[in-house]
Order: sequence, then structure tokens, then C-alpha cells
Amino acid sequence: MQKIPQVDADVFILDLEDSATLDGKTEARDNVRSFLEQWQPDSREMIVRVNGADTIWCREDIASVVGLGIDGILVPKINSADDVQRVEEMLDSAGAPPRLRLWCMIETPLAVLNLQPIAQQAAARASRMSVWVMGTNDLAKELRAAHTPERTPMLYALSAAVMAARAYGIAILDGVHNDIADPDGLARTCEQARALGFDGKTLIHPSQVAICNRVFSPDPQAVLQARKIIEAFQRPENAGKGVLQVDGKMVELLHAEIARATIAIAEAIASREASRG
Repeated sequence: MQKIPQVDADVFILDLEDSATLDGKTEARDNVRSFLEQWQPDSREMIVRVNGADTIWCREDIASVVGLGIDGILVPKINSADDVQRVEEMLDSAGAPPRLRLWCMIETPLAVLNLQPIAQQAAARASRMSVWVMGTNDLAKELRAAHTPERTPMLYALSAAVMAARAYGIAILDGVHNDIADPDGLARTCEQARALGFDGKTLIHPSQVAICNRVFSPDPQAVLQARKIIEAFQRPENAGKGVLQVDGKMVELLHAEIARATIAIAEAIASREASRG
């Protein structure tokens, strides 16, 4: 927590689950609460990962932090739509403000089998669920699969989760890269995650942030090309056209939509950088 002001990440997750031993849960909760009482919110999001909904700590974890200006609660071991509903009820009972979002970890075989009903909860009235985080370490453990550099044993789960998230408008983040001393492996995993459609990646060390930011940020050439595509469709002579040629390549309206998303990401990054001085 002391390093947060110097770390150029978009989101910080304060962890009350795996980072705390069984006999250290209360101390961890107190430490996080003390930090949040002094934290001055900025353009970066602050999330607290509580203990699972089936544990004795979850409800009190939620109650202790929802009024401290955080942006969301991350709940591990979400296995079903019922789990989402239970946590939503806990948040409401704790008096969580309407703006507080629910993040869910997808990290078990049962969760992967229930992806669609879990995702459908995002369409429910007043649902707070907006982000999924892949728990690749737990998933590998539950599958009894090897955590290979290519992550082949998990590709089905990763792709299926992205598919369900996109179908219901949920943002989705890839799991962590465990080897802090392996920047090249991290870069490859980030590139794989981006290729699969993930919005970003969760990290475990400040040294990993720059690589992740680079991979998931549009490069200047991509932004320039995106602006060319949008400008081409905006020209009066192209009004009503569904297909154009830009720099010798065919582009359709769907490419214009992709281009707008690319520019939106680039502008969001520039805005955050400006706000941090």
C-alpha cells in the first residue's frame, strides 16, 4: 500500500483473501481500512478483494470498507448466479453507495461451466457487476493442469470467459504472471491475453506494470490509422457508404467502430497521465 502513489497502474486491488493468513484476517482488514481512511481518491480505481461469500469473513469485510470511497469489491470463488445475487444483497445490506461496482473472480471449473448464467446477472436491474477477473492460479490447481508458458490447458476457459463477458457487456481482466523475474514471459502472456480479447491483466509486482501498460495501450501508429478510418467515413462524399478504401486496404463500418474504441482508450490513457501531472 505504501508503494501505490508511485505505481503507474490503472487499478489497485487491496487483498484480504490470499494475502492474509487465517489468523491474520482481522489485522489485514484493519490495515486496509486504516489506509483507505487516509487515501485521497484520484483517477485510478481502488478495489478491495474480500474473502469468499461462503467464508465467515466476507460480510464483515464488505461492511468495513464500502463507505471509504472505494470503487468496487472483488469477490473470489464466484461459482454461480446465486453467488452473485448473494454478494449483491450483502453490498446493499452494508449500505454500499450506488456507484460501487462488483468485480467477480472466475477461477473454478464450476464457474467456467456457469459462465452464461453468471454473466446474465449483469443485465439484472440495478446489478453492480461490471468486471470479471480470471483467477488462473486457482483454475490451474482445480484442473490439476500444468501452468505452462503457453497456458494451453486454460485456453478454453480463458476464451469462454471472454465470450460470455462480451455478450453481456462485462469488462474482463486476465490472471497474474507468477514469475516476477521473467519480463519476457510476462510480455508474451500480456500479448496472448490481448489477442484473446482481454481488457487488461492483473499484476503482482510494480516491476510488471510498465510491460502491461505497453502491451495493452494502442501504439501511436494504430491510433493514427484509427483516426484516418474515422475521418474517411465522416467525409461528405462517403456518407451512407458501408465500405471504403483507406491506405489501400478495405475498411467497413465495423472497422470504424473498432477505430473509435482504439481512440477512446488512447484518450483515456492520456487523460489519466495528465491528471497525474
